[in-house]
Amino acid sequence: MDSKTKEHVHCLIIGSGPAGYTAAIYAARANMKPVLYQGIQPGGQLTITTEVENYPGYADGVQGPEMMIHFEKQAVRMGTDVRFGLATKVDFSSTPLKVWIDEEKLIEADAVIISTGASAKWLGLESEERLNGFGVSACAVCDGFFFRGKEVAIVGAGDTAAEEALYLSKLCSTVHMIVRKDTMRASKVMQDRVQQTPNIRIYWNTETDEILGETRVDSVRVKNVISGEKTTIPVSGFFVAIGHQPNSDIFKGFIDMDDAGYIKTVPGTSKTNVESVFAAGDVQDKIYRQAVTAAGSGCMAALDAERYLSMKGSA
Repeated sequence: MDSKTKEHVHCLIIGSGPAGYTAAIYAARANMKPVLYQGIQPGGQLTITTEVENYPGYADGVQGPEMMIHFEKQAVRMGTDVRFGLATKVDFSSTPLKVWIDEEKLIEADAVIISTGASAKWLGLESEERLNGFGVSACAVCDGFFFRGKEVAIVGAGDTAAEEALYLSKLCSTVHMIVRKDTMRASKVMQDRVQQTPNIRIYWNTETDEILGETRVDSVRVKNVISGEKTTIPVSGFFVAIGHQPNSDIFKGFIDMDDAGYIKTVPGTSKTNVESVFAAGDVQDKIYRQAVTAAGSGCMAALDAERYLSMKGSA
């Protein structure tokens, strides 16, 4: 394999959301000469978010894509080698660690930071994609603030959907909760809380038929799966809470994960079961899933990787 298709790097960062870029900033400042591959969605989930108002330091808010450009510029200024490319295969069975980019280039690395994030699961409607960021959201904590005093809909039946419905109920006038079956998957205590909240209205045996609106969400058309009857509900926001899928498939067989595919880390650290591999951001966090917590865990990963490399005498 020639030098064009094979390369050795000190610290490889896979993924480019807040976790990856923060890890890159810290790794570069520690003279670890990080190489970061941006992956399939440079900038991560924030690039499909419009206004971000809950990230510290932006007093007037910031557009998600703009914020990720700031992150990238800072990482580059510190000395990170930021590249386009998608990690398609890994071999973590021995050192140096092996990662293939775009199925052709082999990177051998002394340490790897996984920050590949997670992808929200969507219903698959054309209108959902078209109005994403214009009333359609997969994060109530991120975007609920923009719908204060308004009516919104949320689809989902698990604990996350219940939590997000309760969160929205404190901000919005009415929360229309769309549940496909006649029961919820959420824990009993969460179901009780939802059903006892006066401004949450549950639509049982109901699925989303279409999200309506030209430039912004103005209503949602739902369908009763038993009777087939369709109803249009006027709403300003539509929240999808049917789960997230961690982008961790290529690490299976090497890195320990939970049943949902989230990477397991040693509590209070970014360490995985492979001593030279660290994980940060939403690929290992199914609880908080915020830009600021992802950035914090990216910092942890870089510091953990630095200590590991120093201990090995290769930093």
